[in-house]
Amino acid sequence: MRAVVATGPAGQRVELQEVAEPEPKPHEAVVEVAAFSPNRGETFLLEQPRPGWRPGKDIAGTVIRQAADGTGPRPGQRVAGHPDQDGWAERAAVPTDRLVVVPDTIDLTVAAALPLAGLTALRLLRLAGPAASRRVLLTGASGGVGHYFTELAAAQGALVTAVSATAERGERLLALGAVDVVTAVEDSAGPFDVGIDSVGGSTTPAVWHKLSQYGTLIWCGQASRTPPQLDFFDWEGATSGTIRRFHYLESDVPVATDLETLVRLVATGRLHPEIGSVEPWENTAAVVEALRARSIRGNAVLTIAP
Repeated sequence: MRAVVATGPAGQRVELQEVAEPEPKPHEAVVEVAAFSPNRGETFLLEQPRPGWRPGKDIAGTVIRQAADGTGPRPGQRVAGHPDQDGWAERAAVPTDRLVVVPDTIDLTVAAALPLAGLTALRLLRLAGPAASRRVLLTGASGGVGHYFTELAAAQGALVTAVSATAERGERLLALGAVDVVTAVEDSAGPFDVGIDSVGGSTTPAVWHKLSQYGTLIWCGQASRTPPQLDFFDWEGATSGTIRRFHYLESDVPVATDLETLVRLVATGRLHPEIGSVEPWENTAAVVEALRARSIRGNAVLTIAP
């Protein structure tokens, strides 16, 4: 079968190559992949790929072999899945506790954009606590996570200020319920009860400075590729607050349970994935570069012809 493989140097190129068929473990189903959604974290991993690693965490397709232990979706069922790797391929093995059935009303192109970004947004909202009437500052909001989080939080009554690279890219965030969109943290009208930062570097302390007394800073990444530059002698803003580290897989709720929630919200019209690019998977290399350059709003999706 064919799969997307990093061919270097330093992950600057990817191409389709012949690879071995997946060998599923007893708790894994084999999925014929119809679409997959790359994320920026994977583009960074492509620069120094581990031996035996291929990219691919967000996929959608059809089950062609049920897990040997009898769990999970059956052959012929449409699914969205979140394997650890190897999903940018014609077929992929996916643990059944990371696989959910997708109704016919949801296109598989849309379903492929749900797992990583959707799980991250849903779990960030859970960590942030009760949302109604609370003021939330969200950096890096132009990507998939930002769009999901804004709509989910606004639906629960949060007052979300989104930080977007440009005002134009922020227009969709306003439509999804953000009360304000700014292009720099410093331009936001605080104070905020919760600040969520995925950028790192100097942006992290800028968010801290915008918090209310006893506010909460949630750090969930460093898209700038620079560690947070927090100075604990600098207490401008919240003179006493809480700093939380977030990783989307550190949750007491099973992945499949939260994926089912996301699918249900999309099916009932209460969640609207923002897909800024849909291309055939032969164009994966160009899409990877566009993600690195942050030129795609929301999620990107690559499709595999039957």
